[in-house]
Amino acid sequence: MPIRGVLFDVDDTLFDYSGSEEAGILAHLRDLRLLDRFPAPAAAVALWRAVMEEQYARFLAGELTFTGQQHERTRRFLTRLGDDGARHLPDERAAAWFAGYTAHRDAARAAFPDAAPVLAALAPTHRLGIVSNSSTAHQRRKLEAVGLLGHFTDAVLVCSDEHGEAKPAPGIFLAGCARLALAPHEVAYVGDKYDVDALGAHDAGLRAFWLDRSGTGAPAGEGIGVLHSLTALPAALQAATDGA
Repeated sequence: MPIRGVLFDVDDTLFDYSGSEEAGILAHLRDLRLLDRFPAPAAAVALWRAVMEEQYARFLAGELTFTGQQHERTRRFLTRLGDDGARHLPDERAAAWFAGYTAHRDAARAAFPDAAPVLAALAPTHRLGIVSNSSTAHQRRKLEAVGLLGHFTDAVLVCSDEHGEAKPAPGIFLAGCARLALAPHEVAYVGDKYDVDALGAHDAGLRAFWLDRSGTGAPAGEGIGVLHSLTALPAALQAATDGA
């Protein structure tokens, strides 16, 4: 059975989230004269990302709203910098602090260079969609800002906040397939996180591809394709179809 549709993760798959995140937090801390509290810029980025992972997991688990996790990231980060009063920071002040970060982050956001050409190459022959652990409105704005939204319609943007469950749960992948009006075995999924994206999609019955941009060389399980660039995706889809 040929692969007729492709679903994509967004962050660090189509969009260079890590790059914009690093640029954003470093610029924000420089503006606030907080960067000198760290032994090196890398330490600031590492702490920001550790706090993000903690609080974003709470959002995915339904403990916090999408906005709420932003407020908590601000409070926890500042508390770990030694600001004891930050743990009780009002939402309005936490939102303002986070907005300073997002202004810098959004100024640096960009799609990966291989994203638009590959989406354009696949569009004539494949139905395309998004399955993301995020908010639909947030990802729509991001895709529009980096010039990729035109490759998708709202009907095929499936995000955990609105869907009600997050990857790697099978249901969110199957919802993406349903939006494409295709069976799971007719759909490929491409994402940068092995456990969440590749294994999740594979276990849901899709053709799974792990996008290992950094070339870690980590082994992948049977039935999971490995890509180091989106440029290799069209050929990988054809090979998967020919071998079916």
